[in-house]
Amino acid sequence: MASFRLTRAVTLPIDEVWRRVTDWRAHAARMPLTRVSDMTGGPTRVGSTFTVRSAVGPVGIDDPMEVVEWQPPEGNAAGRYRLEKRGRVVRGWAEVEVLGRGSGTVVVWTEELRIAWVPGFLDRLVARVGRMVFGRALNGLLGG
Repeated sequence: MASFRLTRAVTLPIDEVWRRVTDWRAHAARMPLTRVSDMTGGPTRVGSTFTVRSAVGPVGIDDPMEVVEWQPPEGNAAGRYRLEKRGRVVRGWAEVEVLGRGSGTVVVWTEELRIAWVPGFLDRLVARVGRMVFGRALNGLLGG
């Protein structure tokens, strides 16, 4: 399984950072050839689901996810969520924490991915690509 961690420090307040890192459509908009569908109605909570589809024309990969932990920040106290990836092609999880630090916020994004048909000896490459792609998306979400 490929693993990676991203850490970003920004001058935005924790509640604004939480809003940005939990905007699933904005996440997809920052990923190449990707969109979100099949979102559970209402506010996000434990049990909410959505599917991220990356595709070129009719050929694509669906990445269904479920929110399994959901703890919004309160005041300057940390917030955290965890998504389980439950697709046939992409499996694993992502965990995002927002931590108030002085007048700003630190985001820690940790992810483990297993991609069907990709042998384990390529995990380091998958992690490197994941850091690059998800890092660019996170920078965009945070306005960097």
